[in-house]
Amino acid sequence: MLPAIFGLSGLTLTDDERAFFRDADPAGYILFGRNVESRAQLRALTDDLRAIHGRDRLFVCIDQEGGRVARMKPPVWSAYPPGEAFDRLYDLAPASAIEAARLNAQALGLDLAEAGISVDCHPSLDVRQPGAHDVIGDRALGSEPMRVAALGRAILDGFARAGVAGCIKHIPGHGRALADSHKELPTVTASAQELETDLAPFRTLASAPIGMTAHVRYTAWDAENPATLSPTVIGEVIRGTIGFDGLLLSDDLDMEALSGTVPERAARAIAAGCDIALNCWARMDDMAGIAQVLPALGEETAARLHRALQGTGEGTAGDHAALLARRDALLALGAA
Repeated sequence: MLPAIFGLSGLTLTDDERAFFRDADPAGYILFGRNVESRAQLRALTDDLRAIHGRDRLFVCIDQEGGRVARMKPPVWSAYPPGEAFDRLYDLAPASAIEAARLNAQALGLDLAEAGISVDCHPSLDVRQPGAHDVIGDRALGSEPMRVAALGRAILDGFARAGVAGCIKHIPGHGRALADSHKELPTVTASAQELETDLAPFRTLASAPIGMTAHVRYTAWDAENPATLSPTVIGEVIRGTIGFDGLLLSDDLDMEALSGTVPERAARAIAAGCDIALNCWARMDDMAGIAQVLPALGEETAARLHRALQGTGEGTAGDHAALLARRDALLALGAA
């Protein structure tokens, strides 16, 4: 198995993709809006991916946070609010906000499970900071670490009830970034002591099954490399200080925060300590290059992947409409 997650080009697999994926045997796949049209189409696509490998528990992920980050959209699927909605309610009624976040995640998870998607790249545990770039913005669950952790835990619990795994991101924290890592490399100059605020939610939820790195450079830890490519940040901060021992994905290797060819970026991410190289844009030359330069999946990563997928596809059946109605009644408390 190859320690990579690949994107797909369209609504169905091309013949070239099917042949390449069969030979390369990647650890999983990521879906975007270009892969999503209808409930029947999306389920057929994920079933097709499973048929390639003969693995019922296949890592198929998507960025479905709610708000402006949603690949599955109305009118086919429900709209979900951004993290800020739960942050606002928490100001008035913390317990209600936590329950609303759990209900929301369970309903969202039911949508994903029905579509054959096993992992949501959510929740964002980035602590919101004043003056930072709005690439995180209203996606954040708050500006206070305990609140972010509490709401993040509720989201992970809601997903698990639906049979979907969550992925905490962007470790060790994107909330201070003054630039959008999709476009350029942000540099955070906060001290190690100041960065304890950013680490706190990740430390609290270090037992999460899956995490994703930040394409952010933190001068307190490594003045040269972004976290994704830094053995120091991954080994000493993410695995050490935070204590995260789950499956660690890089953020998307196509993002302009990184330099070099995409295969070079993938090789550097794996060498730095990421378990999985995430390549989203389905460019066959890049994917083939990654397959050529990466080693086979190691035993430790294979064990983490196995643990990450435990319980996926096994959620209890839930009443989607009832979950949303209960969520909305709670969120209305914050709007009153």
